[in-house]
Amino acid sequence: MINVTKPSLPPLNEFVKSLEEIWESKNLTNNGKFHKEFEKALAEFLGVKYVSLFTNGTLALITGLQVLKITGEVITTPYSFVATTHALYWNGIKPVFCDIDPVSMNLDPEKIEAAITPKTTAILPVYVYGNPCNVEAIAKIADTYGLKVIYDAAHAFGVKINNSSICNFGDISILSFHATKVFNTFEGGAIVCHTPEMKQQIDYLKNFGFANEITVVAPGINAKMTEFQAALGLLQLKYFDEAIKKRKNIFDLYYNELSGVKGIKLLSRNKENIKYNYAYFPVFIDKNIFGVSRDIIYEELKKKDIFTRRYFYPLISQFPTYKELPSSASDNLSIAEKYSSEVLCLPIYSDLENDDALKIVEIIKKSSI
Repeated sequence: MINVTKPSLPPLNEFVKSLEEIWESKNLTNNGKFHKEFEKALAEFLGVKYVSLFTNGTLALITGLQVLKITGEVITTPYSFVATTHALYWNGIKPVFCDIDPVSMNLDPEKIEAAITPKTTAILPVYVYGNPCNVEAIAKIADTYGLKVIYDAAHAFGVKINNSSICNFGDISILSFHATKVFNTFEGGAIVCHTPEMKQQIDYLKNFGFANEITVVAPGINAKMTEFQAALGLLQLKYFDEAIKKRKNIFDLYYNELSGVKGIKLLSRNKENIKYNYAYFPVFIDKNIFGVSRDIIYEELKKKDIFTRRYFYPLISQFPTYKELPSSASDNLSIAEKYSSEVLCLPIYSDLENDDALKIVEIIKKSSI
């Protein structure tokens, strides 16, 4: 069986040593030793100023919207995992969907301004597949209209632009350390911010709003990362670069084998100023040119115990919770709807063998005959 992804994990004996220390201390959560060490090490590793650790990325995003006091309407993408929009919903914020750019698959800056209303308070772009957004254009729009920018960087751990972390853009960035991500702590997440004051506010909010033992300064939530997650995270940092090299090998193999195949569109990864993390390998299959649909290939691979993912399909805007929103109309999201119907993410992970990747390529190519 070949799954679409498989988590990278450090040597078990190294993690057991950490577990023994946690067992001895009996300190399982609430800003313990491993939590403090991981928070500091992570900020240094990523090259960012301040990191606040969370038990998962969704709670980090929900809290980030709270700390920035976002209300009203927020412009975002329908081409993402549903948690992006759910975080808005849980904060009582109306999502306004905007179409995507057909090259990057990210929120299209040229269409953002038309979606702005007097109720708009922020923009919530996503670095889809770890691919950088047009951060300069989004920043210019936000500055012009006085909007906050919250980046959903769940796919973008370790990605850099001009040797600077992608998390240095926007007012805050949200990371996910879910088991399916290139960097995982079983479950986990973080908020990256730029000032000590905001870091302190975030830390209050993720711990019920406690400033000290007897003082609650805000209606917070319980979103703290455990010592188990933090201990794993510290170990994962040691092996991250090695894992990315292995992922790049598979990425390059797919890219070389599938480039030029008629009816298959690939995302480019050749910008010299960007350091990628090779988180996903999406292919977009135009059935009119390729000869068969994405779904047929999906089923053919599945018959051979190869599990791909139609990521992102359906669009968030097509789910019952959001499909009645005016911005969910098909004519507003034509690019997103097209690529949502064509996308297939191929298996990619550090332990995937070249022969297995070549087998997947062969099945895809033969499907068009």
